[in-house]
Amino acid sequence: MAVEGKRTQRDYTVAFKLGVVSAVEKGEMTYKQAQRKYGIQGRSTVLAWLRKHGQLDWSPLALQLVPGKPTPPHMSKPLTPEQRIKQLEAELEESRQRSLVYKTMLDVLAKEHGVALVKKPSPEQRKSSKKRKA
Repeated sequence: MAVEGKRTQRDYTVAFKLGVVSAVEKGEMTYKQAQRKYGIQGRSTVLAWLRKHGQLDWSPLALQLVPGKPTPPHMSKPLTPEQRIKQLEAELEESRQRSLVYKTMLDVLAKEHGVALVKKPSPEQRKSSKKRKA
């Protein structure tokens, strides 16, 4: 897919766009590297393709709300209730997926290796749970 020189906008076929999007989403290159490699002139053209054709969430809101990554000062506006709900739903789904992966790993360890890693409650935990039930 290497291209010599700069391309004009009307040269971008859907197949070309999908190829660039696929390469970026697979982690083969960043969107800026794709821009340089394929001579794409617009600064946000590849991002627009990622938003339109990609499988990942490339919206500014999603890019802003990466857990553990500090929010740039120019993007630190308070979230609307709808944005907050969307953020929390995404975090919940991520937690569910992570939990499923962990449960699957524990099942594989137990079945294939005979290792049971399920933590049993300590005697103190058992006593405190009985008090709550009463």
